[in-house]
Amino acid sequence: MTHVKGYILGHSADAARRLAIQDAHFADTSEKLLDDLSLRPGDRIVEFGCGPGSFSRRILGRLGSGGALVGVDASEELLNQAATMLSDARFQPTFADIATLGPWLDGADVVVGRAVLHHVPMAEFLVGRLRARLKPGTRVGFIEPDFRTPLAQLAFLQASGRPELAPLGVWASAINNLYLANRISPAVGATLTQSLRTAGYQNVCGDWSECRSDSLMIENMLMFYDEVRDRLVSLGVMAADQVAEQQRLLRALDPAKLPAAWGIFRVACET
Repeated sequence: MTHVKGYILGHSADAARRLAIQDAHFADTSEKLLDDLSLRPGDRIVEFGCGPGSFSRRILGRLGSGGALVGVDASEELLNQAATMLSDARFQPTFADIATLGPWLDGADVVVGRAVLHHVPMAEFLVGRLRARLKPGTRVGFIEPDFRTPLAQLAFLQASGRPELAPLGVWASAINNLYLANRISPAVGATLTQSLRTAGYQNVCGDWSECRSDSLMIENMLMFYDEVRDRLVSLGVMAADQVAEQQRLLRALDPAKLPAAWGIFRVACET
């Protein structure tokens, strides 16, 4: 997940690997969002929470030589990784907290963010203020993960004879409880379409899809536990031996036989 001030996940090269896995899982949805936003070669695009630049690379692939991508992040480590990986003069790494809505927003034709709003406390305030800062006709789009909806299917399958799926539900509970303990919403995507409409954005369209389950998903979950083990323990969400046991159970799963463990919300609109 990409970085904002107070980001509760990791900033290291290992974290960048987890975000690269995320990019692979979000590939189709990411390209669909860029289609929704009708990117033009000369656009000035502001990306909220660019992290190490995996989504940025997709955006730059749509821009011409006269376009610009302002990648805003509050992690200098991840910004440096993005600048190194992209090595593109059109990319403007910007060290800032996206909640400030600073001068880097001026002149934006498009504002986009992937897996970032659920790291912003009361993100609805941010999207409301954002509309007031943008020029009319600015295209806006967000992708947010859904750690809740697939739990209904997981619970049914477990109750119907697949107890081995339990570690998927434990992982989902852990990430939800971690976010809630830090007063951020793991489910902001579920209400984002209506929030944008309520704020007065125009032509709001939203979509939901399942994220596939595979060996990369398991690796993602394992890396999550590695990154936040100490936080889970200090908050009383899980004990260290429980984390180790859940990692063991995840490694024992057959990735080819797993249902979706999370979903993806995609929302696009304009001011």
